[in-house]
Amino acid sequence: MGDGQLPPEVERGAVRRITIVGEDVLRRRCEPVTGAHFGTPELDRLIDDMFATNHVAHGAAIAANQVDVDLQLFVYDMEDDWGVRHTGHICNPVLDEQPPAERRLIDGMEGCLSVPGPYKSVARADHTVVRGQDKDGSPIVVEGDGYFARCLQHETDHLYGRLYIDRLAKRERRDALREMEELKDGVLARRAELAERLGK
Repeated sequence: MGDGQLPPEVERGAVRRITIVGEDVLRRRCEPVTGAHFGTPELDRLIDDMFATNHVAHGAAIAANQVDVDLQLFVYDMEDDWGVRHTGHICNPVLDEQPPAERRLIDGMEGCLSVPGPYKSVARADHTVVRGQDKDGSPIVVEGDGYFARCLQHETDHLYGRLYIDRLAKRERRDALREMEELKDGVLARRAELAERLGK
């Protein structure tokens, strides 16, 4: 999508700082979104800001704790393996449990906006169903296959204090963190440049 046709959420939203691995907010289970939050201008603004932040970082999705907000919420705006675009948000997401016999794990490359730079292979279920609520508190169900399923699992992990690097062997995890230190400054500079170009 060109800069001239930004999604309305990105147009409205402001870019927030993305938290980086090592910050405490990424390591604890986030607080549920409750009746005090649903339907409020503050929640609307947070969702718009998350879409804008995800956009300038060229992300597929972003969780609230990645913008330093302790809430069970993520937004997504991405294309799946078949070129279908998925855009939305979900509060208090819970993944359906899949019986091991029915679950098919696929290895695929993953990165993370909070681990800027490296990509590593992670095994995830190739189909997933997430249940939660929308910003007004109404129940919603989001179903995904392939890369979109991977994204839904990755973001739900975030809200329980887990990062994709936690699913790696120790050596791979060390390699990822070393690569991040080498690549981080360039990644953050590109995000800042795009934010400035969009007036964000």
